[in-house]
Amino acid sequence: MPALTFVLPHWLYWAGLLLFPLAAMFLVRRERRRGPPAEPALFSAYMFWVFAGFAGLHRLYVKSLWGFVFPPLLLGILYCNSALRDQREDVSRTHADVEEAQTIMQRAKPNDEARASEEERAAYAQAQADLAAKQRVAADAAGVHSRWVTYTRITAGVLAVLLLVDAALIPGLVRRRRAATSAQQAVPQTHLPVVHEAGTGEDPTLGLHTRLTDWIDRANGRIGEFVAYWGVIAVFAYYYEVLARYVFNSPTNWVHESMFLMFGMQYMLSGAYAYREDQHVRVDVVYVKLSTRAKAIADIVSSVFFFIFTVTMLYTGGRFALDAIHNSETSFTEWGIEYWPVKLTIPVGAALIILQGVAKLFKDVLIATRKGA
Repeated sequence: MPALTFVLPHWLYWAGLLLFPLAAMFLVRRERRRGPPAEPALFSAYMFWVFAGFAGLHRLYVKSLWGFVFPPLLLGILYCNSALRDQREDVSRTHADVEEAQTIMQRAKPNDEARASEEERAAYAQAQADLAAKQRVAADAAGVHSRWVTYTRITAGVLAVLLLVDAALIPGLVRRRRAATSAQQAVPQTHLPVVHEAGTGEDPTLGLHTRLTDWIDRANGRIGEFVAYWGVIAVFAYYYEVLARYVFNSPTNWVHESMFLMFGMQYMLSGAYAYREDQHVRVDVVYVKLSTRAKAIADIVSSVFFFIFTVTMLYTGGRFALDAIHNSETSFTEWGIEYWPVKLTIPVGAALIILQGVAKLFKDVLIATRKGA
């Protein structure tokens, strides 16, 4: 298989983090307005074909047993690539042996063969014999390597032909599957009650609304939804890494670095949304037994420590971000991505959490004074 040399440009990375969630939010809202989509969906089928067609998932999506033809071909490519890695090592090793034997033969060659002694002629003949033997071994290794290359190309070619054929067949497969699905009796939808995890959902302000706090809640909700779609980007990025590493023998460094930076930024920017939804870890056997007003009073008292921590994070995070901007800080890898946007999410995330904390404190005060009943 050919090597993949693609390295993600910095501008494309930042543009993807900005534009992909916006497009996803638009598409999700549009689908919600249209109502429940018909299954299977043609778009989803082609998405499976593009990103997982080599494993036959597009066929399995439309419940076609022909999907089981693809995994053996994929495993064949992986096995051939594994053998190719071993053969490349053999070719490299035998080539080095040939070069070494050529050097030894050149040194053993007499300056004047007519006046050379028997020992010199014997050493030269031995060096020639060693060179010829190592050249045969190298030729055998190259031949084995060439055969594995042929096997890989044939297997990949068969898989590519099947995918191209299915690209034209997918619309018909989706139509037939939809017809079979609509003919079946619809299963009634059951609505299960919302059950919070232990220690969450205990915030007494969850059901309280004011104009100011609702604006803050909506803002942090939009930001939380925005960064949540970054998780979808990770699926595509790691898909590329697995494909490049195990199918094309072209592992990358930029995928890992780009994703752990992305998840770090996601962690900072989604903190306020998690705080709004009362989804932070809570280990308290006393708090859950308190009344609504007692919980609000307890939250007011503990908010002192909350604001000490978040204001400190805002200040120190702001200093980190400013230093990164002034020094044009970049990563130490060959990708060399800019660090200042990553560190800027520390004070931004802290500011969002503080804003959400202010909204919660305001509602706690209303409950504690019995004005939010």
